[in-house]
Amino acid sequence: MFGYGIGYQTRVTHALVVAGISALTSILLWASGFIAELEYKTWDFRVALMAEPSDTTRDIAIILVDQNSLDWASETNAWPWPWPREAYAAIIDFLGRSPAKALALDVLYTEPSAYGIDDDQTFREAAGRFGTCAVSVGLSARHGAWEKWPNSLPKPNFSVQGADDWFSQSNRSGLTASAATFPTPDLATGFRLMANVDQNPDEDSIYRRVAPIKRFDHEILPLLGLGAYLAANPSSRIGFSENRITVGSNCIPVDSQGNAVLRYRGPSGTHPRYSAAAVIRSEIMIREGKKPTVDPSVFKDKFVFLGLSAKGLHDTKSIPLDKAYPGVEVNATLLDNFLSQDFIRQTPIAATTVFILFLSLACAFSITFAGSLRINLLLPLLFICLPAGLAFAAYRAGFWLPLVVPEIAVLAACMLSLVVNFAVEGVQKQFIKSAFQQYLNPAVIEDIILHPEKLALGGDRREISIFFSDIQGFTSISEALEPEALTAFLNDYLSAMTAIIHDEGGTVDKYEGDAIIAFWNAPQHVPDHPLRAVTAALRCQEKLSTLRPVYVQRVGRPLHMRIGLNTGPAVVGNMGSKNRFNYTMIGDAVNLAARLEGVNKEFGTYTMVSEATRNRANGDFFYRELGKVTVVGKTETVKVYEPIPRSRYEARKDILTTFQNGLTFFYNGNFSEALRTFSEIESLDPPAAKYHQKCNELLSSPPKGDWQGVWLLTSK
Repeated sequence: MFGYGIGYQTRVTHALVVAGISALTSILLWASGFIAELEYKTWDFRVALMAEPSDTTRDIAIILVDQNSLDWASETNAWPWPWPREAYAAIIDFLGRSPAKALALDVLYTEPSAYGIDDDQTFREAAGRFGTCAVSVGLSARHGAWEKWPNSLPKPNFSVQGADDWFSQSNRSGLTASAATFPTPDLATGFRLMANVDQNPDEDSIYRRVAPIKRFDHEILPLLGLGAYLAANPSSRIGFSENRITVGSNCIPVDSQGNAVLRYRGPSGTHPRYSAAAVIRSEIMIREGKKPTVDPSVFKDKFVFLGLSAKGLHDTKSIPLDKAYPGVEVNATLLDNFLSQDFIRQTPIAATTVFILFLSLACAFSITFAGSLRINLLLPLLFICLPAGLAFAAYRAGFWLPLVVPEIAVLAACMLSLVVNFAVEGVQKQFIKSAFQQYLNPAVIEDIILHPEKLALGGDRREISIFFSDIQGFTSISEALEPEALTAFLNDYLSAMTAIIHDEGGTVDKYEGDAIIAFWNAPQHVPDHPLRAVTAALRCQEKLSTLRPVYVQRVGRPLHMRIGLNTGPAVVGNMGSKNRFNYTMIGDAVNLAARLEGVNKEFGTYTMVSEATRNRANGDFFYRELGKVTVVGKTETVKVYEPIPRSRYEARKDILTTFQNGLTFFYNGNFSEALRTFSEIESLDPPAAKYHQKCNELLSSPPKGDWQGVWLLTSK
């Protein structure tokens, strides 16, 4: 397919560059969080397709206070919400008949019962008889929240190892709560342990992960799902390491923030569930000697969760499989994953990065070295499907392998590889274009390609910034060098300076020997052209200073460059004959810029700008006022300035201040005081030395007429 004869090494280079760009782009998008929501959506799709019950799903049961339970309680017993605590006592007594292994109550009991102290006592005694009960604690700043563990409540007595170091890490600061709401002291003593029920969703408000353990006032509080297990196994030791929490012989893999990714078993109802009303009625029927609606044996040796699902009780959450999933079932899922030991693990960042790099390289090299059009079309399809297939396989193996970021890397690698393959076919045309760019400004060529109608004589008037430069003493340099050496030197020097001008958005008009003529704001619009021109001038001087030691060896003397800048209106366009023309500029502003380059000699400076440029270039520069001049061929006076980088200005601030004082005396015609001031710094500052000489001349031959402080220049 590709007949341009590109060599092996060139293809390897192309593939490496494409792979690098693709991988870097995708990783940057990943790191910025820009694609997080899209990744969440693809994860939810994976969960929806692959969720299934485990062997331990049937070991967990859920009792729900659903809408039917609320209706039954209101119609039969005249119970408004919240129910009397004796209702929960009846449920606990019913579970004790099996008996169930443990009960976790996903209900907060932060206030004494409205039905009196006896109601609370009935509830507490039932929990005490059952034994393995976990009650809820809210870790948030609700009304009546505590900032310290209440003295009236027992503290957890878990055997814990490594908690202080684990919780002290900055990325786990969100696991330490500053406030908590507890059950009333009369109730708390009847439960084996207290567990946290506050969970935090992902950024899109969907619950994909939970924090198995949080801490309040240096005390460990497991999430209710884990609390159910600890209620049944109170002697289990809890240990903390970098990426896991161990509870007894089981472990929970966690990410750097201390969260565990849940493996959901299915939509709501996957775990066996029962209506709270049916359980209470069954307990009442047993007490009356009747056959219950619900057989107590269905809860035998099971972990039971009691929670809320009625809409008015506001305890439903969005998960990947269900938008109205009872919060208690999230806790049930945590326990299910813990018992089955099949939590989803986050793929390590390093492994994901290597995976992205591998895919990018494989894709780029495969397409770059493809031998036919058919293969070039089939390979992208293969590589686009590959991340999805691997992501689903990783889910099956228990890992959350990011899908979007490798998919972006593959898509980028495919598109860039195909673009490079087809673009390289036009390498000969590009070579011709590049060759002409050695003679014409690249910006002009691009502009003509876009607007061929501009290949005609004429121009338009616009404000531009004009740049003239010249090498000091170039004539004597050229006479001392062989033509070949002179040509090589000029090519090197002009290339370095031109690169800076182009980098700052300028257009090189022409070269005249060692002189460079350039301008800004044509053909492309450059709003800050005065600033870009001054910046380019200072960068050119800085570049020359770094090259000066090299050029001394080549030309036999230190090399210095004078630059003149002016901003003003000019006519810019194609000028010349019908058969041969050049994109250039004409106007008084151009002539003044050319003169200012030479005026540097009068002041001992190397960079000079007009007042017009200085007033429009709002950069981080200091502008030293050099004086007022009248250049050859002009009658009006022009103020001229020397731009100085801030770093250099701070080092020479005292000298520049003294110079400004001397200039003020000079403008006022006080030549003797100006002479005295300039003499203080003449050995340190070339412009001061020039003014010192000028003051001596004016003292010897005072000016006639009204003194305006203007230098009248008689040569270019």
